[in-house]
Amino acid sequence: MNVVTTIIRSRHSVRKFKTDSIDDKVIQDALECALCAPTAMNHQPYLFVIVKQKDTLSKIAGFADHGRFIEDSQACVAVFGEKQETYYLEDCCAATENLILALQAYGVCSCWVAGDKKSYAEPVRELLKVPLKYTLVSLVAAGYPAEVPVVKKKLMKTLVYFEKYEEKLL
Repeated sequence: MNVVTTIIRSRHSVRKFKTDSIDDKVIQDALECALCAPTAMNHQPYLFVIVKQKDTLSKIAGFADHGRFIEDSQACVAVFGEKQETYYLEDCCAATENLILALQAYGVCSCWVAGDKKSYAEPVRELLKVPLKYTLVSLVAAGYPAEVPVVKKKLMKTLVYFEKYEEKLL
């Protein structure tokens, strides 16, 4: 293993956060990493809104059907994509993953909350005053963990095939 694979393996979705604030330099570095994500034809069709104000976090948490814990996070990054771009969803998801892994490298845990095609995508866009040409792709609730639940992942031998799908695995 190396430092990158160690960070990836240490990441788990966290929904309970301490009240310790996240240094703005950590958020900025994580966002710069998000901007390094690959995008189709290098269009970079994303926009990020960092929310730290408790009243706004509360409103977003109230909109999200599976995101009440956003209210208790120290920051939430709303990732938006330009709707007219063919690969906005893939591009914004790649940026979201880079963001999450960069935060993890600083010990800041997070939870990815879906946004694309969700009923609350438009209310969140309006709340954050994002231009109409963008749509919500993801919400990343972030903070220092109060607890880190470790969920077992499926075994590679049950999911990975080489060359073609066959009954016999690794």
